[in-house]
Amino acid sequence: MRRIRTGEDIAPAIAPHARSRDRAAARTGPAARTHPAVRRRSRSRTAALRAVAALAVTAAVAAVTAAAPAGHGGPPPPPPGSGGKTPLAVGYGGAVASVDADASAAGIEVLRRGGNAVDAAVATAAALGVTEPYSSGIGGGGYFVYYSARQHKVFTVDGRETAPRSATDQLFVENGQPLAFADAVTSGRSVGVPGTAATWQTALDSWGSRSLGDVLKPAERIARDGFTVDATFNSQTAANQDRFKDFPATAALFLPGGQPPAVGSTLRNPQLAATYKELGRKGIGAIYHGDIGADIVKTVRKPPVDPAATRVVRTGDLTTADLAAYRAKKQAPTHTTYRGRDVYGPAPSSSGGTTVAEALNILEHTDLAHASQAQYLHHFDEASRIAFADRGRWVGDPAFEQVPTAGLTSKGFAASRACLIKDDTTLTSPLAPGDPAHPTPCAATGTAAPTTYEGENTTHLTVADKWGNVVSYTLTIEQTGGSAITVPGRGFLLNNELTDFSFVPANPAVHDPNLPGPGKRPRSSISPTIVLKDGKVDFAAGSPGGATIITTVLQVLTEHIDRGLPLVDAIAAPRASQRNAAATELEPALWNSPLRAQLEALGETFTQNPEIGAATGVQRLPDGRWLAAAEPVRRGGGSALVVRPAR
Repeated sequence: MRRIRTGEDIAPAIAPHARSRDRAAARTGPAARTHPAVRRRSRSRTAALRAVAALAVTAAVAAVTAAAPAGHGGPPPPPPGSGGKTPLAVGYGGAVASVDADASAAGIEVLRRGGNAVDAAVATAAALGVTEPYSSGIGGGGYFVYYSARQHKVFTVDGRETAPRSATDQLFVENGQPLAFADAVTSGRSVGVPGTAATWQTALDSWGSRSLGDVLKPAERIARDGFTVDATFNSQTAANQDRFKDFPATAALFLPGGQPPAVGSTLRNPQLAATYKELGRKGIGAIYHGDIGADIVKTVRKPPVDPAATRVVRTGDLTTADLAAYRAKKQAPTHTTYRGRDVYGPAPSSSGGTTVAEALNILEHTDLAHASQAQYLHHFDEASRIAFADRGRWVGDPAFEQVPTAGLTSKGFAASRACLIKDDTTLTSPLAPGDPAHPTPCAATGTAAPTTYEGENTTHLTVADKWGNVVSYTLTIEQTGGSAITVPGRGFLLNNELTDFSFVPANPAVHDPNLPGPGKRPRSSISPTIVLKDGKVDFAAGSPGGATIITTVLQVLTEHIDRGLPLVDAIAAPRASQRNAAATELEPALWNSPLRAQLEALGETFTQNPEIGAATGVQRLPDGRWLAAAEPVRRGGGSALVVRPAR
């Protein structure tokens, strides 16, 4: 293992500005761990730094403390204006963490009625389809990662959307040119076969203990009775108002009176309540072989556009046969070891599991625990850059592409790539990929291709039950608001997931494994992760955020495992995201800190991103309690709940 410079460069930082939030928080960056020889001196310094961090965050959001998690006596009070959400809860009987209080409560309700983690995860996801309809819902897809306490084994479900069987690599090409991204998004052409309902049923059939109809009841009730609109929902609606107004079914649901629903008002969705009820009664056949599916196909093939709209909305070619052919895939997870732990994630078609694993394997060559904060972030950025270069070249739908999953996640390949990283210089992007089949140490030759764009909105939930089962589940409709097309009479938005394909090769000289094809799954960055220690769950985490999902999850893992931050603090820490691009994205907390100048001196360049990711996690504490953790600020703060809070 390579030892790199240590230091005292603890960066004071302001918590990342959350989009359209009316609050911000102060945060102090994590301290670099010191060598055991000076541990005694460092204890008081570390304690003081953690105390400062705790005071800063508590003052702003009344939510996070920096003490060790085992010392928590229960969740702190929620921040003002948060709708009762708290980002930290500790207790017994199981735990749920999501971005939304009503959704987390739906999961807890199922756990309290004797359901297991899978039952509660589906209930939480269904509720998010009501309260987070611009990020999730039965019009989309996702990836479900499950740990069975009885079998001591991790399983996954790939519920990614698929292209119609008529799709070719010219799906988003007109007159020899790729479509403008905005034109492709808001169209029937961008809509893939939804996989969410099939994911739910597959998970329930495999590991659940309740019926689909049973676990949909809390979400059905929320849709019928309504939920309170917060600043996040209002701002996301406002950002999509120009698109939503062009589709009468969408405008009627999300633009009451022609305007975004006011903060504090109640939004009801009786159409979705009826859809959930039908789905619970008839099963998912109502989508893949029945009336709901027929309505989806009709909507895609002839999008219901307002006659007064001037927008050109392209039609799609989805058919009932495409729906009938859809299957959610149970498959083995990706796996690597890191610092004595086993790390599991989703296998391709998601690139999340392979890319997180490769980056961890690269970072394992560096002593991050004793690094200065600047060197920690520098190595983090460089490992991310390298892993994204390899992702772009090698990862696509394995039903269509030969994806070298074992090679990408191997220690040998990571070693051949890790030696590219230097303490005092920065690699140049786009960086050429390596070859997992023929690893060449420190190879910097080859043809590079830039990373293609991916939308940044999804949602994530983590669940644990009293038996020790854990679910980490990320679901999506891709762009915020998806395609903007609501299925008339059904109450849910359709995805624009097919825009995750490369419209044309990123570099014509390099094979692109992510071009469209018939029935093909577009590459995803979704990275729900479960970490085991000694064969038992240590913690689980995941995040929304498009391609930034990978770097967010990677940073949460390394902040917690290497830098020693409690999980809730690792989630709250300011973020960076390097994705084989010329510039690394920084949240304001890092942008405005002395760390930026230190990293620029190494050759790094930066752009500012107001908010990167919105993670949640659960953790099994040594005394058997569950800890649920969510964001204190991002996306208005998350909701962490347990069945029986510790007192």
